[in-house]
Amino acid sequence: MKRLLLMLWLAPAIAFGQTASINKVEMAGDKIVVHYKLESPNQTNTFLLQLYSSKDNFAIPLAKVTGDVGMEVRPGPNNRIEWAIREELGNYKGRIALELRGKVYIPFVKLQNFNTAGSYKRGKFYDLSWKAGNSDPINIELFKGNERIQAGMSHPNNGSFTLNIPPHAQTGKDYRLKISSTKNADEVLYSPYFSVTPKVPMLVKALVPIAVIGGAVVALGGGSKSDDGTTTTGGGDLPLPNFPNN
Repeated sequence: MKRLLLMLWLAPAIAFGQTASINKVEMAGDKIVVHYKLESPNQTNTFLLQLYSSKDNFAIPLAKVTGDVGMEVRPGPNNRIEWAIREELGNYKGRIALELRGKVYIPFVKLQNFNTAGSYKRGKFYDLSWKAGNSDPINIELFKGNERIQAGMSHPNNGSFTLNIPPHAQTGKDYRLKISSTKNADEVLYSPYFSVTPKVPMLVKALVPIAVIGGAVVALGGGSKSDDGTTTTGGGDLPLPNFPNN
C-alpha cells in the first residue's frame, strides 16, 4: 500500500448550481477515505454520486464503497466515502486516480403507501402505489432474506401493483421488495424490511369452541341435555358419564 500513488479530482458532472469539493483524502488500513462537501441551493434535492478509478479508465463505478455514495445522497459539509481498495483491486500497486461524478437524483420509483410499521398477511392481496420517474418497465420481486419468493417481471411503470403474499409463505420479519429498472442496472430500489404473518392468528385457531368430555359434546356458551330432557346452561356442572355396574 505504501507504493500506491493516489490522485483525486471531481468531475464536473453535477448540474449547474450544485457544487462538490474534496476536503481531505486519507488512507485508513486497507481503505481509502474521501471527505467531501456537497452543496445545493435546494436542500430537498438528493444526488446520485459514484466513485470511479483510473484502473479501468473510469468506465465502471467502484463497487466496494460505503457511506455517502450511490442513490439519494443528501447535501452536507461533512460527507464521506470509504473505498475498500484491497477488496476491489487486490494487491494493487502503482498510480491510481479517482473521479467523483454526480447528478441530481430523480428516483425511477418512489413508494407512497408502503406499510413499513405493520405486517402483511400471507394469502392476501395488497395494492401498492408509487410515483414513477420514467416510463421504463420495472421488475418487482419479493425476497425473504436472500431467497426470491415471487417475481413480477417487466411490469409497466404506471404507479400501481397488486402484491400477493403467497399462502404458504413462511412467517418472519425479513421480507422486502426489490424494484429494478429493466433498462438501467444502476436503478435498483429495496423496500424496508417487513413482516409476514399467518392469515388467521394461531391463538384464534386454538380457540375453536368444540370439546368432547365423557361422551357428551359441549359447545362453548351453549348447554347440554341430560337423560330426562332438561338443559344445563354454561356455568353449571357437566353431567357425569354412566359407569357400568360391578
